[in-house]
Amino acid sequence: MRKLIYGMNLSLDGYIAAPDGDLGWGVQSDELFQWWLEREQAVTLFLYGRGLWETMSSHWPTGDQQPGASQAEIEFARNWRDTPKVLFSSTTAGEADWNTRVVTGDAIAEITRLKAGDGGPMRVGGATLAGAAMRAGLVDEYEIVTHPALVGGGTPFFTALDSGVKLDLVETRTFPGGVVLARYERR
Repeated sequence: MRKLIYGMNLSLDGYIAAPDGDLGWGVQSDELFQWWLEREQAVTLFLYGRGLWETMSSHWPTGDQQPGASQAEIEFARNWRDTPKVLFSSTTAGEADWNTRVVTGDAIAEITRLKAGDGGPMRVGGATLAGAAMRAGLVDEYEIVTHPALVGGGTPFFTALDSGVKLDLVETRTFPGGVVLARYERR
């Protein structure tokens, strides 16, 4: 059975995007970016909701060609393009580029099917899709990277659950600028 990971950068008040969709409130550092790169390189399949797909696909297909791109950004862009992806969307029909398959049907049924198969870890991205996977009990690990910013609202990292989930803390780490990682596994 494959592991399903949900992890993103979030504000101290629990949001992954500000009310206007802005993501610029995060504290950037080479050390944090390198950590994300290593985590992404360990993933064998990305599962995206439409919103996060649009954000990622607007930059990373050519992220390695941007002026001043660091070596880590170049590696991240190449890894993003090369890693298989599944886009779950009821509004995006047909095909998507960059090694991506579009699923318009039941996301939970497809994630359950993918999880039951062989292969390495999968990462779910996007609050709506991840929330549905959490409610279905499919998320095995949470990577919570908290930035020292309060955005006052927006897209929450966690959505309402039908019941509680017990977790074990498996890793903590601090990054420059007061960014803190807490990684948890479901019991």
